Amino acid sequence: MILRRLTENLRGQNWTAITIEFLIVVTGVFIGTQVSNWNQERLEKQATKRMLDQLQPELRSQLEFFDGVTIYFATSRRYADEAFAGWRGDPTISDERFVIAAYQASQITGIAINPDSWALTFGGSQLRDIEDPKIRRNLELTLTADYAPVEFTAVATRYREQVRHVIPIDIQDKVRIECGDRNVPGKEGAILIVLPTTCATKIEPAVAHQIASALRARPDLVGELQWHLAAIATFMANVETLSMPIRELEKELAATSVPAKAS
Repeated sequence: MILRRLTENLRGQNWTAITIEFLIVVTGVFIGTQVSNWNQERLEKQATKRMLDQLQPELRSQLEFFDGVTIYFATSRRYADEAFAGWRGDPTISDERFVIAAYQASQITGIAINPDSWALTFGGSQLRDIEDPKIRRNLELTLTADYAPVEFTAVATRYREQVRHVIPIDIQDKVRIECGDRNVPGKEGAILIVLPTTCATKIEPAVAHQIASALRARPDLVGELQWHLAAIATFMANVETLSMPIRELEKELAATSVPAKAS
C-alpha cells in the first residue's frame, strides 16, 4: 500500500507526501532490523546461559578430581616417610614394609583436563555474551590456563625411575597388582585415581631382605626421594593455583542458577 501511494505521489510530484512516505519506509526497515538484532542477541544470550548451566557438572567433576589428587599424594607421602625410615635403619620398619614403601612412594598421577573442548564451546563471542564480569573473567582464566605443570610428566622424577631399577620387576608387578592405583567413581561423576593407604602384599623374607639391602646400598635414592617430594609439592601448589578460578566459577554459576520448580 505504501509503495502504491509513493508511486502515485511521484506521478503527482507531491514531494511532501513523498518525503513522509520515504521516512515511514526507512523507519520501518530500521525498526525491523533492530527488533531482529535484539531478538538474535536475546537468543545468543540464552544459548550462552544454557552452555554455562551445562558446564557446571563438568566443573564439579574436575574439582572432585583435583581433591582426589590431593588425597593421592598425601598417601604417597606417608609411604615416602616409611621409606625414609627404612633407609635410616628404623627397627620398626621391616624389610618387607621398606620395599613396599619405597615402591609406593614412587607412584604418581596427573591432572586429566582438556580445556580445548571448553574453548571450542566458548569462543570470543560467547564470552562477550556473559554479562557477569566475575564469571566471564574466571571462565577466561580457566580456558587459557597452562595445565602442563600438573601433567603426569611434572612428577615423573628420577627417583621413580631409579627405585624401579633396584626393585625386581616381579615384585613391582606384585605390589602394583595388589596395592596399585584404583579407579573409583566419584560423587560428581569424576573417575578418581586412588592409591590404597595400606598394602598387605607378602614378600618372602629372604627376597625382601635382599631387595632392602640393595636399596640401602643406594643412599643417593634418599636425596632423589627428597627431590621427588619437592616436585610433588610444586605440583600441588600449581594444582591449587589452577583450581582457584574453577572453584570461583563453579560457585558463581551455582549462585546464579535458578532452581528447578518442583512438579
